[in-house]
Amino acid sequence: MLERAFSALAGALGRTGVPFMVIGGVAVIAHGVKRLTTDVDAVVQGGAVDVPALLRALARAGIASRIEHVERFARENLVLLMRHVETGVELDVSLGFTRFELEALASRKLVRFGRARAPMARPEDLVIFKALAGRPKDIDDATALLILYRDIDVARVRERVAELAMLAEAPELIDGLEAVIARAGSLRRSRTVPAKRSGRSKPRKKAASSTPRKTKRGLGARKRGARR
Repeated sequence: MLERAFSALAGALGRTGVPFMVIGGVAVIAHGVKRLTTDVDAVVQGGAVDVPALLRALARAGIASRIEHVERFARENLVLLMRHVETGVELDVSLGFTRFELEALASRKLVRFGRARAPMARPEDLVIFKALAGRPKDIDDATALLILYRDIDVARVRERVAELAMLAEAPELIDGLEAVIARAGSLRRSRTVPAKRSGRSKPRKKAASSTPRKTKRGLGARKRGARR
């Protein structure tokens, strides 16, 4: 169901020609984090979209509003609260105007989710979105992304979160981000420290036969962190 709703939303937004990207749980999963989600979140470039025209495009794809007065709500809160009629999956389409959102839209990448592909926010920008949301599951997502993607520019993440936290008059988000960064670093270090062996290892005895015995040990190492 989720994949059908994702495909419908991505297709409808793509046909409008307005820059958009998928964020939220779907994007986190597509970037390799193992977790579940039941909805789809996207951002469109606010200055390039006509809301009534966007609603008509979504309606043609079987996507309807899940609240009354959806246009007025979108003007006041910069988000369209929608639902994929066939599956019942909830879809949130945000109107992006901030410097950060425009940067994220400009650097979005085409990523596969199931059998469909759509533009998605980069892991670095997802960390910023998640730090600003600040719910427990968002904190877990941001931590997992920082562990998976060691090339994330943490200085930029700090800068953008600080800017947006000040705009939202929520300075506690800065402390929340620092806790996430510290947690990710601690977990990363704990995974790279080799386990200590107890006792002394016995020296190996040479094989009596000159023909080496075949073994499967060490062959075909498992791949960790496969994407769903």
